[in-house]
Amino acid sequence: MDIISNLSWISWIIFGALAGWVASIITGRNSRQGCIGNIIVGIIGAFLGGWGYSLFTGHPLVVGWNWTAFIVAVLGAVVLLALLNLVFGRRA
Repeated sequence: MDIISNLSWISWIIFGALAGWVASIITGRNSRQGCIGNIIVGIIGAFLGGWGYSLFTGHPLVVGWNWTAFIVAVLGAVVLLALLNLVFGRRA
């Protein structure tokens, strides 16, 4: 996987929480997803988004505190939540 990170583990948690929170608002899952869920979805979304970014552009994404990395992480988290909705369905 071609993802380069300059974030510490605490930064990954904060970055993941923010990306997961924005993605949960976009997908309408914010009321059902807690802080830990946002962190997990955001971190996994960052990896998925970075992987997709490197596939489409041909060069690695440097994950750090920048807008490109944040947008890619949110898009990856949105895709992850959409896949989870397809597999498990929407729960009331």
